[in-house]
Amino acid sequence: MQYSISQVAKASGVSARMLRHYDAIGLLTPASVASNGYRWYGRLELLRLQRVLLLRRLGLGLAEIGAILGEQVDEVAALRGHLAQLEEERHRLDRVIATVVETIADLGEARIENPERFFAGLRKDSAAMRQTYRETFGEGATVAFDVAQAAQQGLTTADYEHAAAQSAALFRRLAGVMRSGKAPEDPAALDAVAGHYESVSRFWQPTASAYAAMGGLYVTDPRQRELAARADPELPAWLARAIEAYARVRLVPPLGKV
Repeated sequence: MQYSISQVAKASGVSARMLRHYDAIGLLTPASVASNGYRWYGRLELLRLQRVLLLRRLGLGLAEIGAILGEQVDEVAALRGHLAQLEEERHRLDRVIATVVETIADLGEARIENPERFFAGLRKDSAAMRQTYRETFGEGATVAFDVAQAAQQGLTTADYEHAAAQSAALFRRLAGVMRSGKAPEDPAALDAVAGHYESVSRFWQPTASAYAAMGGLYVTDPRQRELAARADPELPAWLARAIEAYARVRLVPPLGKV
């Protein structure tokens, strides 16, 4: 018994247009085509369509399905390969989801409930940090500090919340590298510290010695130490050493250059 394209479309849920496309690409050829152009399908074609639909539901593309059906490729082996792809995609999505969850947590922790108190505290902390920079790096650093402060004029509460979330994410990445067992001098550690140096360089281009000294503040300055320790209690000391290594290895100009 043979069935018209409209009957197959109704029974399978595949549109007549898609069935004609399957025919055009050689995936599902009708049993016969009448002189008037009508396509007719028999039992073998319906069984083949069933396999096509099964493989489609499993996520295989038409080219992969065509290879399986046309070359008699082992379906189990093909599905195992597809399963491996799906698992890799799941791992990728898991990483994306974890990042989104962490970002939500960072933004939640950075939420400023009392802006008036926050900005009053920020002014106090900024004055103390300016003094620390002057004592550590000299008057030149205070000029850079004042420039950075001026650039932040007009920032909203949301801007500060976003910056705090970015800072938390940076320290978390650094802590992850540390927990992976990388030594502060390891290239992977230096690559991670590059993100820290980039954030500092938006407002100040410290010399190698100044940047190394800045790293030391994560051990000696309570405010800086607390920022890093939120990600991991062991991060401040590791980060100080990693910043010193970054300054020594990546910021010192090559011989013969000033």
